Amino acid sequence: MTPPERQKMLIDVFAPKKDEKILILLDVPKEGFPDNQPWQGRRQMAREWQETFEQINQEQDLNLTIDLKEFPTIGQHNYYLPDDILELIRQYHIILSMSEYSYTTPLKAIIKEPNNISRIASMPGIEKRMEESAISADYTKVKKYANALKNILNEAAGAEIEFSTNDKLFVDLRFRQNAIADDGDYTTSGSSGNFPAGEGFITPYEAAGKEKEKFGPSQTKGTMPFLYDKELVKYIIEENNIIDVIGDGPKATEMKKYFAENNTRRNIAELGLGCNPDAEITGNLLEDEKAGLHIAYGTSSHFGGRVTSDTHWDLVFSKGCPIEGTTVTLIKEDGSRITVIENAKMKYEFLETI
Repeated sequence: MTPPERQKMLIDVFAPKKDEKILILLDVPKEGFPDNQPWQGRRQMAREWQETFEQINQEQDLNLTIDLKEFPTIGQHNYYLPDDILELIRQYHIILSMSEYSYTTPLKAIIKEPNNISRIASMPGIEKRMEESAISADYTKVKKYANALKNILNEAAGAEIEFSTNDKLFVDLRFRQNAIADDGDYTTSGSSGNFPAGEGFITPYEAAGKEKEKFGPSQTKGTMPFLYDKELVKYIIEENNIIDVIGDGPKATEMKKYFAENNTRRNIAELGLGCNPDAEITGNLLEDEKAGLHIAYGTSSHFGGRVTSDTHWDLVFSKGCPIEGTTVTLIKEDGSRITVIENAKMKYEFLETI
C-alpha cells in the first residue's frame, strides 16, 4: 500500500473532521510478556499511520490532534483496560487500537455510554502485510456483503453447520434480531468494529436468566472441532454451552480445566460470517475470521447478548484453515433455507443479489 493509498483508505474508513482528536493506542511488552517481531512491526506501522494522519491534517487544514499512547499490555484477550486508559479514550473522536491483545470488549462498552463521542477500530494482531490484503479491499463491496449478511441473520431462526471433519452443529438464532454488520465504516460517532473489517455476526439464543423461563432452553447443539497445532479437540455443545471437551492430548486437558474455572466461558457467544474477499488465511485471527465461518465462546453482552465473561474468543473455520466450515445454511422461521457458505467459501455471487 503506497502512502497515497493509505491516505485514501484512512479518509474512506474514518473520515476525520475539523478539530477532531485522534488516538492511536498501543499495548507494549512487560515482564512475562516478551516482545516479538510482529509486535515490533505493529508499533512501527502505528507510527506510519500517525504520520499519514498528519499528512491528511496538513493537506486538508483540519486542525486535528493526533496522539499515540502506549501502555503495558494486559496480557489477556477481551478482559479489561485500565481506568486511566478508558478515561483517555473518552476524550477522543477516533480511536485506533493497534494492539497485541484484543481489547474489543471494553472498547465496545465505551461506545454504549450515553455521552460517547468516539468511533473505534479495534485491530488486535494487525500486521503491515495486511495493507496488501484485507486492508486494501474494496470496502464498498465489503459494506454491501456485511449488511446483506446482517439482514439474513436477523431473519434466521437457526443455522446448520457442517465441518470438514463431518461434525455438525446447530446454532439457535430464535429471539435474536441483533445481528451486526462489521463493514469498515467508522465515520460517525458510535460506530465500532474490528479492522480490517468484513463480517456479519449475531449472538445465538442463550436462554440466559429469565429468557429460559419465558422461551425454554436454547436448541444450540452439536460438536465443534478445532485443531490446536496437530491436536484435535472436540467441543460437545448442548443448550448453547460447551458441556464437554473430547481429546487425549495436553490441549484438551488444558481446555477442560479452563472451562471448569469459569462456567461463563462455556457460552457460545457469536456466530460470525466473514465477507472480505481479500482476506488471507495465515493463522492471524484478525484477518482469518474475515474469510469465512467463525464461532466465539464467552462474553456476548458487548454486542447484544446476555452473558458476560472474562473472555471472548473466536475459533475460525474459513477456507484454508486446518478444519473448515464446509457448509453454513441459515433456516428461516417458515422453514426456507439459504446456504451462505458452500465448500467452505462465502457465496459472494449470492450476496451481490441482495
